[in-house]
Amino acid sequence: MSNLAQAKFNMIEQQIRPWEVFDAQVLNVFDSIERAHFVPEQYKGLAYADCQLPIVEGESMLPPVVEGRMLQALGLKPSDSVLEIGSGCGYITACLASLADHVTSLDLHADATEMASSKLQEQEITNVELQTISSLDEVTHKERYDVITISAGSLNIIPQNLKNALVIDGRLFAITGAAPAKQAQLISRVSQTEWKVENLFETDIPDIG
Repeated sequence: MSNLAQAKFNMIEQQIRPWEVFDAQVLNVFDSIERAHFVPEQYKGLAYADCQLPIVEGESMLPPVVEGRMLQALGLKPSDSVLEIGSGCGYITACLASLADHVTSLDLHADATEMASSKLQEQEITNVELQTISSLDEVTHKERYDVITISAGSLNIIPQNLKNALVIDGRLFAITGAAPAKQAQLISRVSQTEWKVENLFETDIPDIG
């Protein structure tokens, strides 16, 4: 077994599983999609480490344990349409695309969009649409999604326009609050005017910038 293959095995068995990620589909995705392919070249040796890795200025990859809990909480189905806030390097985009029908991925940084596009094309992942936006205000409820995930960073509060972009019974993952104990949350849309909030775990990641 190569060093990277061993590191990926250790990531799944010693990091992600102990963080109570038991969903077989999620674990399968971590095994089948090579995280090292998406990590910037200078960090490939840390691709499977339990840490945040810089991607482009103002953005970093979430730790694998947070990615695992996020994917498990969202309960993705093959028919789901997904809105991702934060394309980053394209790794989580690839995971989402593997589990869902289609992913629309938005990023505030054009260089991140370019990086993600290149990495996804190299892996021949085609059920993804990438866009660069200047503000989260550009998300409207003209398009409705089964799943929304905010993986670009944390927010003080979740903008109402993002919650409005969920279908009824849709799910949204976000990390909110203030350091050092920010709260990972799953928001489910119950009706046109009601949303249910479930607190999942505490973590600390940078704010969206």
